[in-house]
Amino acid sequence: MPSAHLTATWETPPTVLIGAGLALVLFVQAFVRLRRRRAEHAPWTRALLFAAGLALLVVPVASPLDHMGDEQLLSAHMLQHVLIGDVAPALMLVAVRGPLLFFLLPPAVLRPLAAFGPLRRFLGVLLRPLVALGLWTVTIVAWHAPSAYDYAAAHPVVHDLEHVSFVLAGTLAWTQLVDPARHERLRRPQRMFFALAMLALVQPLVDALLFSSGTAYPRYAHQPDRLLGLSPLTDQRLAGVVMMVEQLLALGICVAFLLRPYLRERRERLRGAALPHVSR
Repeated sequence: MPSAHLTATWETPPTVLIGAGLALVLFVQAFVRLRRRRAEHAPWTRALLFAAGLALLVVPVASPLDHMGDEQLLSAHMLQHVLIGDVAPALMLVAVRGPLLFFLLPPAVLRPLAAFGPLRRFLGVLLRPLVALGLWTVTIVAWHAPSAYDYAAAHPVVHDLEHVSFVLAGTLAWTQLVDPARHERLRRPQRMFFALAMLALVQPLVDALLFSSGTAYPRYAHQPDRLLGLSPLTDQRLAGVVMMVEQLLALGICVAFLLRPYLRERRERLRGAALPHVSR
């Protein structure tokens, strides 16, 4: 029975379970500590955003989507990738931005880490905008090369490494856009250009998936039983649609939020210019 098969494929890898549990514990203690001091800096909307991000990090690798992506549909695999590598990091970073970020680690852990020079220098290099953008691009493009993609799908350890790299690269890129620590490595206009650069850099991959006349991934092409009746080429094009739509939605929403202060300022200027005319 299909339903029994789907139920049987709900499996949470121990590493995912441990990582998610640790993330949840750190967030809860930070949320409680900050609410005791300044509740307005830790509204319940932050908890909801973090829970949504954590769910989108765990469910794609613990649900039937993981099996579908590994064995049956390229489009399912692509959906898994954009959720864990883009949507989940974005939501979690938005959830912890501002003072809450500095409460994530207890003081006994934060102080020695902050004082450890090599770690600070290493993170400083990783969080440079061009480095973060470069690592994000290389991660997306390299893992979606057909040979690397098929090899990772056939080897569990490499597959896990692939997932970890998506999460880390996505976190680095979205750190530039969300700026949770308010370091202002990029000013607001530069963050919008950063988002547009992400769209532009991934577009050749999207175009290859959408407009190729043949299938690029043998693992998905040579299957006698096609899930949902999708042909290999249709599945491949659907994977391109998944990536394109997710990127447009996530980065489009981000740019819209970055534009809000400019739009608000423009409305205020127009309102101010209209007042003298009304008074006359």
